[in-house]
Amino acid sequence: MHLLIPFACTHAAAARAALTELRLPQLERLLAGLTRVQTDTEDEASLSPPHERALARSLGLTVQDGRMAWAAWAARNSGLSNGAKGAWAWVTLCHWQNRSARISMGEPLALGVTAAESKSLLQAMRPYFAEDGITLSEHVPGTWLAQGEAFRDLACASLDRVVGRRIDAWMPQSAQAGLLLRLQNEMQMLLYTHALNDERAERGQLPINSFWISGAGALPTDFAPPADAADIVLPLTLRDAAVREDWTAWAQAWQALDAGAVTLALQRLQQGQAVALTLCGERSAQRFEARPVGLMRRIAQLLGREPAQVILSDL
Repeated sequence: MHLLIPFACTHAAAARAALTELRLPQLERLLAGLTRVQTDTEDEASLSPPHERALARSLGLTVQDGRMAWAAWAARNSGLSNGAKGAWAWVTLCHWQNRSARISMGEPLALGVTAAESKSLLQAMRPYFAEDGITLSEHVPGTWLAQGEAFRDLACASLDRVVGRRIDAWMPQSAQAGLLLRLQNEMQMLLYTHALNDERAERGQLPINSFWISGAGALPTDFAPPADAADIVLPLTLRDAAVREDWTAWAQAWQALDAGAVTLALQRLQQGQAVALTLCGERSAQRFEARPVGLMRRIAQLLGREPAQVILSDL
């Protein structure tokens, strides 16, 4: 079991304040039985957040900032093509909000895009993408899979970096970005006049007025996921609360994790099963594993053990 926890801490002052009040006894016990084996630290302005880098390593994907082939991996698993050959990317419908000439992006999931809405917009937008050699396929409502050479070696920011923030610092800068930015402008004009958004406005919903490209790249021709890829547990409750900046909900999500997935990992560790834990923040990911150690080293570990809050605050 590999428990990989995104947004275990953030740099927000309110999150830091909530962290000081958290009591996570099961996490403390789990960490006491594990040894830190890896620390991955990058600038918090990196295109790929720590949890995506950690997950990519666990799934056998190439780890390169902004160039992890998540969409190609999903296409392979969905059987969309023979081994998902070629370059792929996610296309996520979203809402851009313009305030004082500063454009920010809201949480796409909060738009509540229905299957019918997603299919309608896919049909409307598909011909424009096709003119640039990009094929769109349905995946889940509001998020599509796109295949085309424009996505090969395209560095793009993860949605988890952009949601709730100004988009200008996260726009693609690669050579092929010009084509995608033009397509984005064309689709913004199409969406502005689309009847679907009039219907959403009548229901009091935000308009769908743009899209975001992420997870671009191609899988190696010999790609094969590791045998233990199915053993990864990836809770998203902390992430969902953090992008809403709801730190009360974030603290509650940590308490629920401590009583749930963390307790399960601890039980498996106590039963002698293989257990790994990766805690991820905005800059760093720290991986812990069960490793056999001698008595003296175990005593030294216990005496020098950092409290969970200290470990989390370093992420």
